[in-house]
Amino acid sequence: MPRLATIVVLSVFAAACQGGGGPGATGGPQPAEHSLAGIAAQHVAVLPAYTVRLMPDWNMSIPRPPELLMQLDADILAAMDERGLRKAWVFPAQLERSYEHNTTYATDPHAFAEEPLRSPGLAVDMRLPEPLASQVRTLVAFEQDVRLVLAPVELRLEKAGNGGRGVLRLVLIDARLSNVRWYGDVVSDTVSTFGPAVTASIAARLAGVVAPQ
Repeated sequence: MPRLATIVVLSVFAAACQGGGGPGATGGPQPAEHSLAGIAAQHVAVLPAYTVRLMPDWNMSIPRPPELLMQLDADILAAMDERGLRKAWVFPAQLERSYEHNTTYATDPHAFAEEPLRSPGLAVDMRLPEPLASQVRTLVAFEQDVRLVLAPVELRLEKAGNGGRGVLRLVLIDARLSNVRWYGDVVSDTVSTFGPAVTASIAARLAGVVAPQ
């Protein structure tokens, strides 16, 4: 199923939150290093990247958004694999296989109803609306010991300095409680010309804060 060009937000489990973005936090999204360290030891399902958004000041050519999102998924998997998380975590390809074996009950992980997460009123502890809440609960029901769902919701491409950069918005969801636990951004290196280095940089930084070496 084709990926949607939509903006979404990711969430993080309260027990894993340390610093900004935890329950009761206020203000905008927090840097990932303030909340993602600590979830490496848990079983986490990583959704496919959801959307790409080009800011008005972005003037570099990019691949088609579906291809760019697939590259981001592959880079996140490779970076997490380097940190030893491939066996404990569940990545998009495995979620797709689970869906194919349970199409009567499950939803294609590329077609989750994430649009409500675009709201500027997104907040920690916000309840997930239906059908997203049911989609997430069903997804983790097929994956042993998984409670947390990490959603790479939006890859934003924007001008930075004399070039540009990518900013990945993430949300960690507690699937059992059906709520948002945290949301924040991971920022790539600045580049003069868009290329694979943007998604690779984001993936490496994400893996680095989840599982520091």
